[in-house]
Amino acid sequence: MTAEGFKEQGNALYSKKDYSEAFNYYTKAIDTCPKNASYYGNRAATLMMLCRFREALEDSQQAVRLDDCFMKGHLREGKCHLSLGNAMAASRCFEKVLEMEPCNKEAQQENKNAATLLEYERMADFGFEKRDFRKVVYCMDRALALASACHRFKILKAECLALLGRYPEAQSVASDILRMDSTNADALYVRGLCLYYEDCIDKAVQFFVQALRMAPDHEKARLACRNAKALKAKKEEGNQAFKNNNYEAAYQLYSEALMIDPNNIKTNAKLYCNRATAGAKLKKLNQAIEDCTSAIKLDDTYIKAYLRRAQCYMDTEQYEEAVRDYEKVYQTEKTSDHKHLLKTAQLQLKKSKRKDYYKVLGVGKNATEDEIKKAYRKRALMHHPDRHSAATLEVQKEEEKKFKEVGEAFTVLSDPKKKIRYDNGHDLDDDDFDANNIFRAFFGGHGGGFSFDSSPGMFTFFQSQTSSCLLKC
Repeated sequence: MTAEGFKEQGNALYSKKDYSEAFNYYTKAIDTCPKNASYYGNRAATLMMLCRFREALEDSQQAVRLDDCFMKGHLREGKCHLSLGNAMAASRCFEKVLEMEPCNKEAQQENKNAATLLEYERMADFGFEKRDFRKVVYCMDRALALASACHRFKILKAECLALLGRYPEAQSVASDILRMDSTNADALYVRGLCLYYEDCIDKAVQFFVQALRMAPDHEKARLACRNAKALKAKKEEGNQAFKNNNYEAAYQLYSEALMIDPNNIKTNAKLYCNRATAGAKLKKLNQAIEDCTSAIKLDDTYIKAYLRRAQCYMDTEQYEEAVRDYEKVYQTEKTSDHKHLLKTAQLQLKKSKRKDYYKVLGVGKNATEDEIKKAYRKRALMHHPDRHSAATLEVQKEEEKKFKEVGEAFTVLSDPKKKIRYDNGHDLDDDDFDANNIFRAFFGGHGGGFSFDSSPGMFTFFQSQTSSCLLKC
């Protein structure tokens, strides 16, 4: 009678949803009469409402041990197994209920839920094997809707979130588990994994070591710890070689570091950028551009990679690409330095779209006045239309065009003021270039008499003995 009194009080509190107090009265009933299956069943129901499913499972199992025909006990045991993610054990319990009561709709529905859970598990395992981590997260979200207390599902979801680079979400899941169980090796491993993928390698190693203390056979934690230490050591070796100006060694060490763990996106982005820097020092500019592109694919917010690639584009005279990268950088970080880099690239792009008078004359941008004159003499005589009077009309037109370009180039580069304007990217479209006058003015001092017929596309060249010698040079 005393035990029944405690039970009735517990039932009243349960009806009022005061589950903590109801739990206390059911416990008193059990302490008074420990062989009554219904008391354990009622306390199990209360514990389920408090989301204490492991304790509820123990009470449910004790209830059916005391009375194997206690249908509610089997049903509650199945629900606890399901909430904890053990679909097969849950299904056995629901089948037991259906043996006793074939039309029990609750058992039928819960059995379907158990089958659905097994299917989500199967899909998640297949997705993980195929590295389809988004699919795994999707399956685990659906599974957790049926098995809200399953740490295994939460850990798998958190691990895949980390592998997808969604570190705050992964950390949140792991932290929730650690608040309930601070020694959970799987949760410690996921916390370490997030730190490892965020390039906080020293802190990550601490979590991996702690996980291995809790579970010495935790293979994932062991592998991650080994990779973290190896990656840190190899990266530091590469950095030291670079500081010592041993760029070949640095390039090789960064390459070796990139082979350690392809899943570590953030660290690998830095390694690609570091290798690009070493590659640029070794004049491997195209490879450096490829490495920067790889870094950006891994981390599209990595400003340093954009800057490095833009500089390589500048060095290879790919100015449009350089401008595009500098614009991206300046949009992200509007600093005076980035603005200057963008303007410099835009100026070089503008200059690249004009005729390159240095190339026309075949001289470098630092050519002296004498070198420019010698180059003009050689090119003017090479392309003078009279030299090609016996060629086809197409060749004559092409040579006439080159002859005019040589004259333009000489006019600009031989005049200090025009040369400065040209070098600074100013437009010279308004300048009047006359190749014939330029040629006459240049060669007039050699004693040659030159005159030109103005008929379209053709020049008549009257030469003295001296000028004839010049044309033969």
